[in-house]
Amino acid sequence: MTNDLTGKDFATSIADSVESFLLSVRAIAADGDGGSAVPMLLLEVSQILLAGARLGAQQDFEPREEFQPDVGMEADVDELRMGLAEMFGDIDTYSFVFDPYSPDVVDSQISDDVASLVTDLEYGLRHYRLGDVDEALWWWQFSYVNNWGNLAGAVLNALLTVVAHDRLDSEPFTGEDEDLAAADEMLEKTAAPAT
Repeated sequence: MTNDLTGKDFATSIADSVESFLLSVRAIAADGDGGSAVPMLLLEVSQILLAGARLGAQQDFEPREEFQPDVGMEADVDELRMGLAEMFGDIDTYSFVFDPYSPDVVDSQISDDVASLVTDLEYGLRHYRLGDVDEALWWWQFSYVNNWGNLAGAVLNALLTVVAHDRLDSEPFTGEDEDLAAADEMLEKTAAPAT
């Protein structure tokens, strides 16, 4: 594995990426504009996946203690989840293969998966803000490999499929005409000139 910057500089870089992602995703959910949400979320998920890949390329981080220190209650992501679910409507539910080496198709929701990303990333950020850099790096790396990396990749693919359908006039969905119509309607809002 590679060493990317020094431990503290690396942690600061990851923390900056995480904080930017959390702020942007909350702003996207609060804005409620489905047409701009798809490309903006595509960008944000792509960027946080780069941070995750950097974590994955590092040697394994080790926590100092056997048990994680208490950093308080998890962030409440229900409002964010519901805002995204309402905004995405019919295109919120998608299917993906969780493990390509054991290819079972899983149904999921973009809103649920983004909320899970926020929860995982925010938890590590709380460790970082309390000055526990080792624990933050261990958590971000562990949760990237264990959960949020896979979910972010699946969300990225779902969002890219919506964008591809809009830009290439392809039919990426294997589902119903209603899904196609919902994606078209959401993305047409972005293309409409402001009045």
